[in-house]
Amino acid sequence: MAIDRPAFSPACGVEMSEAVVDDIVAVLPPLLQTLESLSFVARNLNPPDFDRVMQIAGEPDEALQVVRPRLGDWPEKFSGIKSALEAAVDAALAGYAGLRAVQNGQGDLVGVFRALRHAPRAQEALYPLAAQLPPVSSFFIAPELREDSDLLAKLAGPANDNTGVFHEQNEPGSRGGFSLYVPEYYRPDHSWPLVMALHGGSGNGRGFLWSWLRDARSRGAILVAPTATGSTWALMGNDTDTPNLNRILDYVQSRWRIDNRRMLLTGMSDGGTFSYVSGLEAASRFTHLAPVAATFHPLMAEMADADRLRGLPILIVHGRLDWMFPVQTARQTQQLLAAAGADVAYRELDDLSHCYPREMNAEILRWLKGGSANG
Repeated sequence: MAIDRPAFSPACGVEMSEAVVDDIVAVLPPLLQTLESLSFVARNLNPPDFDRVMQIAGEPDEALQVVRPRLGDWPEKFSGIKSALEAAVDAALAGYAGLRAVQNGQGDLVGVFRALRHAPRAQEALYPLAAQLPPVSSFFIAPELREDSDLLAKLAGPANDNTGVFHEQNEPGSRGGFSLYVPEYYRPDHSWPLVMALHGGSGNGRGFLWSWLRDARSRGAILVAPTATGSTWALMGNDTDTPNLNRILDYVQSRWRIDNRRMLLTGMSDGGTFSYVSGLEAASRFTHLAPVAATFHPLMAEMADADRLRGLPILIVHGRLDWMFPVQTARQTQQLLAAAGADVAYRELDDLSHCYPREMNAEILRWLKGGSANG
C-alpha cells in the first residue's frame, strides 16, 4: 500500500518536520498491510489449510520490522502519534511472530488464536490517529466505500461530542463491561440503528469491537460489544448476561438516539448461540437476530415464546467448513425456526470455517435497515 506524499496531510494542527513525515510515510504501508494480512488469516483460518493461508498472507511483517527503528527519535511534541504507532506496530509484529511460531511447529491452534488477539490491540492503538492521518482513516473505512464522497465529507469534519470509541469497565481481564463505538458524525436529530455484537467463547468485547467497527463507521450504526459476565456467555444455568445486556442497553439509549425498530443482537460462536438464548425470550428488546457460526438446540424453538418468534427477523450465517459446529446444525436451525413462524434468512459460506466473516457485516446492516439478505 503506497502512500503518496501529496495525499498525506496530517490534521493535527501541528506542523510536522520533513523527517517525521518521512518516517510516518515509511511506517504506515507495511503496518496497514500487516494488519490486513492478520485479518486475512483470521477470516480464512481452517486448521488443515493453515500453512497455505500463511503463504497467501505473505510476509509484510518483514518490511515492518525494517522500518520499526524509524519511530525512535522524534520531537516531544509528536510523542502521542509516536506512542500510538509504536503500540500498533509492536502488536502487529507480535501477532505475526505468534503465527510464525505455530507455522514452524512451535505451537498449535490455541497458539494461532492467541497470536490473532494482537490484531485488535493494534487497531485499538492505531484508531485515535484516524483523525490526524488520512491513510489511517481510510484503513478504518469499508474498502468499497473509500471513495464515497459523502462519507469522506462526513468523516473530514470535526468529531461531534460523545462520539468515537469508549470502554466502560471493560479493561483487559475484566468481565461484564462493554466497549462502544458511536460514529463521529452522529447527530441526535435522527435515530440510529444499533448493533450489539457478542464475542466468542473466552473472548471479550474490547477485542470483538474491531470485527465490526469499520462497517459501523462506514455505514452509520452505533456499535456495542459487551463482555460476558463469566468466562463465556450464560448458555446453561443462571443467566446473568441478559440482565447485563439490558443494563447496557439502558445506558446507551439514555445517551444516544437509537432506532427502536432496528436493534440487532448478533454474535460469533458462543456469542451467536447466546443471541438465540437471550434474543428468543419474550421480553427481549432486540428486533433482529443474526447468529454467526452458532449452535442451536431444538428445545430452544420449542421453549421460545410463540408470539416472540412469529415474524421475528433472523439471519443465520454459517460456514460449510465449520469444524466446531457442523453446518448441518445451522441448516436444521433454519428449518426449525421457519416452521415456528420466524422470518428466517440463511447464508451459508462455502469457504468459511469456524471464523468471523467480516465481509458479511455490510449485508447484515442492509438487512437490518430494511433490505433483504442476499442468497
